Amino acid sequence: MKIQTSQFYSELISLVQSHIKITEELKSKTETKLNQKISADSWCALECIEHLNRYGNFYLPEIENRIKSSSYPPEDTFKSGILGNYFTNIIKPKEKLNKMKSPKNMNPLDTKLDSVTLDIFLKQLHQALTMLEESKAVSLNKTKVSISISKHLKLKLGDAFRFFIYHNERHLQQAIKATCNIIV
Repeated sequence: MKIQTSQFYSELISLVQSHIKITEELKSKTETKLNQKISADSWCALECIEHLNRYGNFYLPEIENRIKSSSYPPEDTFKSGILGNYFTNIIKPKEKLNKMKSPKNMNPLDTKLDSVTLDIFLKQLHQALTMLEESKAVSLNKTKVSISISKHLKLKLGDAFRFFIYHNERHLQQAIKATCNIIV
């Protein structure tokens, strides 16, 4: 995938802004509703958000550090790497989602959660917007970011942003579905 950096930023910033709106809507629901599950092995809405918080706890500091330490100037286009494009396309929401198993440390199943989970996520979303702005001063192609499953594998900064933001999109849709499909 090759894209003008202006379009890259426009699309991702728009997605993060929509994630903020969705999270604000989730905050209007009761904690009881946010903790209800469709089945015992499914995630409730707050577990979906907690999963995202755990990924944010890894990716946001990692991305921030890489932006601050990068000496590569920005380019006019971003060209996704093979691995980054693969991971992003796997995680992107689709009509029929493919189920994926979360690593144990990222699986919040049966964690006691409350509305603070949403507050933490909102803070992370605002942090992501700030980092998208800050990253405009560095190369999305040459700046490399470690990934959560292996410190030895690195993605281009642009791919790390794409993966992180589309992963948020995927699980926000799951959280919305969890609050809408509750049988009381």
